[in-house]
Amino acid sequence: MKPISSRDNPTYKEWLALAGERKARRKTGHTLLDGPHLLQAGVDAGVSFRQLVFSETAAASELADWCRRLPDTPACVLPAPLFNALTPVETPVGVLAVIDIPRVSNQQQDNCIVLLENIQDPGNLGAILRVAAAAGADAVHLSQGCCEAWSPKCLRGGQGAHFQLAIHENADLPILAQGFGGPVYAASLGATAALFDLDLRGRVGFAFGNEGAGLSAQLCVAAQPFIIPMPGKVESLNVATAAAICLFERVRQLR
Repeated sequence: MKPISSRDNPTYKEWLALAGERKARRKTGHTLLDGPHLLQAGVDAGVSFRQLVFSETAAASELADWCRRLPDTPACVLPAPLFNALTPVETPVGVLAVIDIPRVSNQQQDNCIVLLENIQDPGNLGAILRVAAAAGADAVHLSQGCCEAWSPKCLRGGQGAHFQLAIHENADLPILAQGFGGPVYAASLGATAALFDLDLRGRVGFAFGNEGAGLSAQLCVAAQPFIIPMPGKVESLNVATAAAICLFERVRQLR
């Protein structure tokens, strides 16, 4: 493994930009995977690995076996302060990878899609992607106002779900909903139809918005409203929780 010990090293600066800057990830088409679980998810999905990065402690542990598993991928080792600045977690495991962000095709016909409008928190977005993948959704479409799907924080929240979905960023959600070819449902406090009364067995989409602002008027017009029955004295649900309820109701109906 090649050692890097200076913050001024040009390669290290590139990694630091990937860790913290959306602009850098867009420009290069690269991002960072943190930890062996995400590395394994990337391997299983066949993504292109460009670099392995270890902390000094991890380089002397069984994690160094990743060098054998990815023999054609260059590896570097960093002192703990430099490594820790690259990772989104407080207690890093000690191994990162630089990968190519996968490209998605627009040619497939999706049976289940999720439309996300202006979701701001990367942890929330990652959780929604994890739910969507677990429930068998085909694709997730993000509005321009959403946080970035391929940031290290969102990848951490998704726990590998990113590699099981077609993720489309900067989507025009109202146009997409109108042309989908099946109903797109959106939770709305003023709706009369209940989620559990909907027929979700065919092609279907769900639209979820920012927890504070909800969905835009344009997307509401393009979608069919429903409510999630809540007998308790709570006004609303976390958006990832709402997505889980809706998507797994579809799973239940398909059984």
